Amino acid sequence: MPFMGIQSADDFYTGTRAALAGGTTTVIDTVACERDASMVDWFNRYRAWADEKACCDYGLRVVVPQWSGQKTADEMAALVKEHGVNAFHCHMSYPGVWLLEDDELLSVFETCRRLGALAQVHAENGKVIERKADQLMSQGIYGPEGHAYSRPERMEVEATVRALCIADAANCPLYVLPVTSPEAADAIACARRTTGQACFGELSPAALACDDSVYQHPSWCFAAGHVTNPPLRDASAKAALAARLGGLNCGQPLAVCASGHCAYKSEQRALGRDDFRKIPPGINGVEDRLSVVWETCVETGAIDPCQFVAVTSANAAKLFNIYPQKGRIAVGSDADPDGKKMVAATELRRLSVVFRVEFFFCY
Repeated sequence: MPFMGIQSADDFYTGTRAALAGGTTTVIDTVACERDASMVDWFNRYRAWADEKACCDYGLRVVVPQWSGQKTADEMAALVKEHGVNAFHCHMSYPGVWLLEDDELLSVFETCRRLGALAQVHAENGKVIERKADQLMSQGIYGPEGHAYSRPERMEVEATVRALCIADAANCPLYVLPVTSPEAADAIACARRTTGQACFGELSPAALACDDSVYQHPSWCFAAGHVTNPPLRDASAKAALAARLGGLNCGQPLAVCASGHCAYKSEQRALGRDDFRKIPPGINGVEDRLSVVWETCVETGAIDPCQFVAVTSANAAKLFNIYPQKGRIAVGSDADPDGKKMVAATELRRLSVVFRVEFFFCY
């Protein structure tokens, strides 16, 4: 992914190879479109990068970088009808890069509803965060700890509630990712319970395995290596988030645990050595996802093995309309126990789903 003038450390070869090493056979990546550029062109660019290198099945979701009225609506329609895209990703953070204002979010959500696509949102109050980051810098806080200070949990909660309200006004299903705040997860659960809203949350393994103490580590490289958006929360959040994992229909707000894999090398992180705002955000996880979820959730009793399969595989396949081809062990599925059905990667690419999650086929 090109971002902040650099590219993330993995390409489709190393990333999908790591996925397979960790037991994941399908990945869904993010087409990170630039502002004032064609979403269709960026989709085709990612296809070209992936087709020649991907080691496993893959799909793509597409970021909507801005709302330009009918032009954006037409591009979204083309991606759905001609390229099989079935979800679009919106940002409430990254001012001047990807941030969509409330009225723009409403337009995207309404378009998703008309097209039958799933709306996704990265929920943080980007403008408040930008102001707080500037204030911290003026106070002499330059290190990775400033990243966490500038993105308080309440800014994730506020944005999550706002996104849920806007999606409800558009009568559009909503997928919130990644959720690092238990209170934000509770807001999703409340919307599902009180209004029947179709809304779901995604959790990352990093939020289950780490907490915000890493930002205080004496090694700058170690601390910077954990910079991600939203940031990791305090130690109590890990167990609270694990308790909120569950199935699509059991009232649990966090339906999927996806890697959110976006890794950078130490020398790339060093671009922000004197300014935490310039540390490229993202954490690895595509190879470790399944083991982290098992150790932190199944072995602790937070979820059972059947729920493990659901949150790491089946739920995502259902949400992104590739079930039972994916996410199920059955005759006719890709994970056919008799080995009689093996769909080519090109067939999945034709379906072309969208969002960063990987599917696990349990044995």
